[in-house]
Amino acid sequence: MTSEILLKYFPEITPEQLQQFEQLPDLYTHWNNQINVISRKDIDQLYERHVLHSLGIAKVMTFKPGEKVLDVGTGGGFPGVPLAIMFPQTQFHLVDSIGKKIKVVTEVASALGLQNLQATHARAEQINDKFDFVVSRAVTRLKEFYPWVKDKFNKQSANVLPNGILYLKGGDLNEEIAESGLAVQQFYLKNYFDEEFFETKQVIYVKV
Repeated sequence: MTSEILLKYFPEITPEQLQQFEQLPDLYTHWNNQINVISRKDIDQLYERHVLHSLGIAKVMTFKPGEKVLDVGTGGGFPGVPLAIMFPQTQFHLVDSIGKKIKVVTEVASALGLQNLQATHARAEQINDKFDFVVSRAVTRLKEFYPWVKDKFNKQSANVLPNGILYLKGGDLNEEIAESGLAVQQFYLKNYFDEEFFETKQVIYVKV
């Protein structure tokens, strides 16, 4: 699968952004051979299962210039790296408790020349800054995730959705949402992307 899938769903991306996206497979193949951050079988499906999946958040939310976004448990840089490419005027802070994964993020961001991304080896609870949005991809159940980040938000909102969490999850989430006790909004990625992979994928939005 080539980068053309990105143009299919995001025709507005610039040539520079496309060039950055096109560097991702080689960069992740290189780093994955040294530090395994993406399953071997997924590396061939990078655009669909990692890049486009991350950009599902961009279908729900257009981040504004100057807004600050925290990516919790970013792993090898998803969803934070694709979102940082897509929104170059927005500041992204990617955190993960596993240092070797943050090394990959740092190296990838440096190779891409991303000026709007910083990466920190830390747990979410250790980050003292305030953000407009928190993003994440299936790190843990909502009930466990929410306490990590609930105090990390700016009070003033300036976007279409008020400041909150945008969480990529898959499968039947009814039980998990009920267990969390949170009021959520569910955005189904099958409404934005045609590929079968997205049939059960969602962006869960939680206002804080």
